[in-house]
Amino acid sequence: MYLKRVDGPRQVTLPDGSILTRADLPPPETRRWVASRKAVVVKAVTHGLLSEAEALERYALSEEEFALWRGAVERHGEKALKVTTIQKYRQL
Repeated sequence: MYLKRVDGPRQVTLPDGSILTRADLPPPETRRWVASRKAVVVKAVTHGLLSEAEALERYALSEEEFALWRGAVERHGEKALKVTTIQKYRQL
């Protein structure tokens, strides 16, 4: 079996006991960002599976966009990433 060399861990254990691996991440060519994909990327960065710089480069995200995702999850949980509830959680 061939394992690709990567910097950093191949998997992390989340606080709820579940395991997040690099295989669980969305593909780099992802262009349609649903809430579940955003949440996985935020979890990966928060728990050290990916660095923020690596996530920004891999998914062609801006720092501002990723900061909005992270802030929404920190303040309101993963449900805040859904497009249909953005206005409910938007800061005025």
